[in-house]
Amino acid sequence: MRILLVEDDSLLGDGIRAGLTLASYAVDWVRDGEMALRALADHSYDACVLDLGLPKKDGISVLRELRQRNIRTPVIVLTARDTRQDKIAGLDSGADHYLTKPFDLDELEAHIRAVVRRSGDLAQPLLVHRGVTLDPASKQASIDGEPIALSGREYALLLDFMRHPGHLRSRAQLEASLYAWGEEVESNALEVYIHHLRKKLGADFIQTVRGLGYRLRGEEK
Repeated sequence: MRILLVEDDSLLGDGIRAGLTLASYAVDWVRDGEMALRALADHSYDACVLDLGLPKKDGISVLRELRQRNIRTPVIVLTARDTRQDKIAGLDSGADHYLTKPFDLDELEAHIRAVVRRSGDLAQPLLVHRGVTLDPASKQASIDGEPIALSGREYALLLDFMRHPGHLRSRAQLEASLYAWGEEVESNALEVYIHHLRKKLGADFIQTVRGLGYRLRGEEK
């Protein structure tokens, strides 16, 4: 999953980015409201974590402009403003969740999972396809009930596929879910991760559509 982090505090932003990266998210980090709007207009994100007290354009203005442009990226407001009026203003401006500082990183992750499930119409917390079950909360996978060990990138790639069952995923889409800005992407890295997943889940679990991308093999009828 690819997340946009909008936070002007260097220490806090670095900590959030490091924590979410360790949790297998690809995190792009910007530090002011104008950069946030440009990033959200130019790139596709699964969720945005947005501070309110930002330079150049405050978070409430970012939210309002975002929704006026009909950009539907789920937004979690992360702020020290904890009054009832602040929360109402944030939610009325288009926020999906509101989390006050100080906060626990596990709680932030839970908010991210919740808004992503809601935006993708995924009512159930578990993702299941052809005997493979993926639990985004615990980041655990199993096949026919037997646990599977996955690396962070393997997990992130499988999550992308299972959130889009039956959909063709291009190389660019898959790489965007795995890598943040500035991360070096080796030319054959995606093929290596897909090869590893096929060894663990079955050679035909992920299908190659030559020249177009990859998709999960359909459910048996």
